[in-house]
Order: sequence, then structure tokens, then C-alpha cells
Amino acid sequence: MELINTIDNNVYSLISNLHSPNMTGIMMFISFLGSATTLIILSIAFIFLFKNKRNFKFVISNLVIVFVLNKVLKFIVARPRPNVLRMVEESGYSFPSGHSMVSMGFYGFLIYLAYKNIKNKWIKCPLIIFLGLLIILIGISRIYLGVHYATDVIGGFIIGFIYLAFFIKYLYKNKRIK
Repeated sequence: MELINTIDNNVYSLISNLHSPNMTGIMMFISFLGSATTLIILSIAFIFLFKNKRNFKFVISNLVIVFVLNKVLKFIVARPRPNVLRMVEESGYSFPSGHSMVSMGFYGFLIYLAYKNIKNKWIKCPLIIFLGLLIILIGISRIYLGVHYATDVIGGFIIGFIYLAFFIKYLYKNKRIK
């Protein structure tokens, strides 16, 4: 537990040095990009973007599964949220960070689809880099806004990545969602 507290305190000290009104606005916007509202809207938008409707079904299924998994894990662990300099109000438990875990699952799956399906490297590479940075920034924004500990975010990323690997290997590649 001492190691966890040390990590949380050190990361928060680093990030708290960045606090400013402009940075807070940026972090709130980045955090919004990992919100349920944004991810649902993006998922629905993919109806029109995907030529392959099968991929749309997997994007929606992926989002639902990772979201439910996150809620179950939060309930099991039941870690309270931090009470230090909270800039936005959030309810529920802290571990694992839902924004981090769900963003890893959702945007990570988009990275996989881009890697497999986009042939133009001038579109594929910047898109993959952008989505990868977005995942990381969403996690950082949750620490900055004071609603998660660093270990919540790290745990969310790790669990989200493990989930994503299983989703791709056992559901997507085997076409288990009809």
C-alpha cells in the first residue's frame, strides 16, 4: 500500500504544477472525449462511416462490454475517490478509472481497426498516433481534475488493454457477435 500511495502522491505533485485556468479548460475537454456521452455519439456515428456494418456491431458491443466490466470492477474494489483539489464532481468509486479503462477499450479497438483496414499510411499512422495520445491524455486529465488517483488510471489502462486483447482475440477475430 505504501508503494501505491507514493506513486499517487508523486504523480499528483507533478500534475498539480500544471494547474492554470487554460489548462483546466483543456483537461475538461480531453476528459469529455472519454465520457460515456462522447463514446456513445461516436459509436452511433460509425453507422455512417463503416462500410462494413459488422465492424459497427463490434464497436457497439465492445463499448457495452468494457463499460459493464468497469462498473463491476468498481463495485468489487470500492476505492473512494480522492478528496484533494477536485475540479469536477464525480460520483461512484475510483478504481479502476472508467475513462481510462473504457477509452483504452474503445479507442484501442479503433486503433486496431485502423491498423488492419486503412491502407493509406498517411492516414493510418497519424490516426493511430492521435488515438494513442488521446488515450493517454484522457487518463492524465482524470488525475489533473482530481477525480482519480494515478494508480486508478494506470490500473484502468492495464485492465482495459488486457480486456481489449481478449475482445479482439476471442470475440472479434472469431466473429462471435452476430
